[in-house]
Amino acid sequence: MKVVILAGGLGTRISEETHLKPKPMIEIGDRPILWHIMKIYSFYGFNEFIICLGYKGRIVKEYFANYLLNEADVTFDFRKKNGMSSHSAPAEPWRITLADTGSDTMTGGRIRRIRRYVGSEPFLLTYGDGVTDADIGELVRFHQSHGGLATVTAVQPTGRFGSLTIAGDGHVARFNEKPQGDGGWVNGGFFVLQPEVFDLLEADATVFEKEPLETLAATGQLQAYRHNGFWYAMDTLRDKNHLEQLWSTGAAPWKLW
Repeated sequence: MKVVILAGGLGTRISEETHLKPKPMIEIGDRPILWHIMKIYSFYGFNEFIICLGYKGRIVKEYFANYLLNEADVTFDFRKKNGMSSHSAPAEPWRITLADTGSDTMTGGRIRRIRRYVGSEPFLLTYGDGVTDADIGELVRFHQSHGGLATVTAVQPTGRFGSLTIAGDGHVARFNEKPQGDGGWVNGGFFVLQPEVFDLLEADATVFEKEPLETLAATGQLQAYRHNGFWYAMDTLRDKNHLEQLWSTGAAPWKLW
């Protein structure tokens, strides 16, 4: 099953970084968050990726074109044509298709443009800015069990502020530091989709989260896989710093490998 990653957006709310690079190439540790997402899928045996590029897509291409050069020991022999050999190469079992899906294309349009690379089989889909410790294998099995066209991973993000439980006389009975959200479930990405979903994607201007998902929901074809564990989206510099802190202290829940 192929993995499609949406990596073409502008990322305007983290412009401190994205004026130089696309959002999925912002680094957590010394690796792009895109790499972290791919490692999550690879841990569960999903190693064929189709990455939808847009804004500054050449930077993603250059990263993977130079991946072996940057990860392995290399010897350059200028006496020979193409005289470069690598040693101790990383053992990533990945096959990666980098597809230019347009700088202004919406999410549904990007997915529509890579139909030829997916073919007529179910596929995985996620955004290029979120990490999780969700069991992707279990997610796929859940999708296969219900027979619908689409599964979305539903999550309850941690609140941004501590909450107070206030007693009748006004004293604070309990303080909760950054509790789970207000009880509502949100779209956490990490979809499983049947190929029939492509038929709902009409043009570059199609927003996947609007008409296509709304239609799937209205027709009973969209199921939610509830994940109560870790999920975090990197939307702002504050989010980036939080993920960086988790990674640098060895407390990153998404590091399953």
